[in-house]
Amino acid sequence: MGLLWLGFTAWGAFDIRLGYFISVIYKKKTKCKKIAITFDDGPTEYTPEVLALLKQYNAKATFFCIGKQLEKHPVYAKQIIAQGHQLGNHSYSHTSKFGFFSAKQIEEELKKTTAIIEKISGNKNYYFRPPFGVTNPHIAQAVKKTGLKVIGWNIRSLDTVIEDETKILNRIVKKIKPGGIILLHDTSEKTVRVLEQLLPILQEQKYQLQDLDKFLADD
Repeated sequence: MGLLWLGFTAWGAFDIRLGYFISVIYKKKTKCKKIAITFDDGPTEYTPEVLALLKQYNAKATFFCIGKQLEKHPVYAKQIIAQGHQLGNHSYSHTSKFGFFSAKQIEEELKKTTAIIEKISGNKNYYFRPPFGVTNPHIAQAVKKTGLKVIGWNIRSLDTVIEDETKILNRIVKKIKPGGIILLHDTSEKTVRVLEQLLPILQEQKYQLQDLDKFLADD
């Protein structure tokens, strides 16, 4: 029984969709043809290219930004807001040690990044996506104290792992359904090229691409 419990706990920590430690939004039950595109780990020098494509197809997105990256590229962050998109919290450091932080350390990271987001955007930040999609009791405690909603995904592109752009695109397209949340990263030219192919497909299928506020609102 001990090994079984350990297995389930480990699975729960690394599969954000399970909501094992905390409630997670990873899709929306809806018959409306709408999808939320989300980008993690920015802003970076590739963010303007992503924004240009989104503008071309009149698509809105949510960018889960790392606090350090917001400080490094405030101009890109302001561009995200100016074009009608949304910023979300993706921790301040995005360190590989994040999952081992104390609840207090995590809370401090979330508050610090939220303060940066709200200063840049002028809007309240409601959303948090844990680095690497990992959740645990300490993260759950910190999220509860900060009042943030945890956002996962049900369409994972693996664009940071897979090199073949066609495989990435096909992986996304075959999972497209109303109410899906797509996970991409505005961190490489590869993802920009995938997005360039994905957006016309979604447009042809008549999907609305919305930021999380509109996506999660009642139909």
